[in-house]
Amino acid sequence: MEKNVIGPDAMLRETTDRLRGLLGAEMEAITVDRIVLGLFFTGVKLSNGHGGICFTPIKSIPEAVCCPSSAKAMPDSGRMKGEKATSFLDNMLAGNPLRKTIGIAVLNALSSTYWATQPQVGYEIRTGVDVLENIDVPEDANVAVVGALIPFVKVLKKRGRPFSILELDPRTLKQDEMPYFVPPEKAAEKLPLADLLVITGTTLINDTLAGLLQLRKPGARVIVVGPTASMLPDAFFERGVSVLGGIRVTDPDRVLDVISEGGSGYHFFGKGAERTAIEVNTEALHVGNK
Repeated sequence: MEKNVIGPDAMLRETTDRLRGLLGAEMEAITVDRIVLGLFFTGVKLSNGHGGICFTPIKSIPEAVCCPSSAKAMPDSGRMKGEKATSFLDNMLAGNPLRKTIGIAVLNALSSTYWATQPQVGYEIRTGVDVLENIDVPEDANVAVVGALIPFVKVLKKRGRPFSILELDPRTLKQDEMPYFVPPEKAAEKLPLADLLVITGTTLINDTLAGLLQLRKPGARVIVVGPTASMLPDAFFERGVSVLGGIRVTDPDRVLDVISEGGSGYHFFGKGAERTAIEVNTEALHVGNK
């Protein structure tokens, strides 16, 4: 049965509660060994060796303009190492974008902790699958993309059929992509028409994902993609998502070193992190094994 709850950060709250129930006392004992807030991604390494990352929402941090206001945004800098992982989850939804970013990275690392020892029930995790490169787009499908997911946009442009890109910042799009641009205020007009809806995982950070999912067309195939969405999939699947395209951090220190040097996904995919596809239905993707 699908959920329609779209309260503030409902999906993150539900995922946190699930992990608390699944990991129990183990979760309470885990601390954070290392945190890096990079230009593009924020990453954490837990005391149990697992890692997780989240997109760094630089544009949504108004405090990042001078030293006094920046210090107010992150008052605990320099004192977070060794803190309990649960404390970051407790502060994740307090309204601070940087705390939320770190909390999501911790949530992803704790999800990896669970998957390391427990079987997946009701879904399958496939490693080494680039979801954006392997989406099967029916010829007559109406397609909508939320976020500047450039690799998939390139696929759609080659397809030669109309599609929509909903993006907060049109400056992220090239000139030849602007004809497809749709401002966010027209989401209620465009998304209910889409047969295929591909959404960036960064919508978890600005708390728009649940609302976007409510606009989907009944029966539409929905894919949420990006390292930010690399957590337990239950809350997503309960709202109609078919596939989560995230990552699994295999070498946290290496990934965090790259992030600290301003690196992006292209610098750590295959070198400390692997792309994953978490599927509610294995027929939702075709990965080229034909």
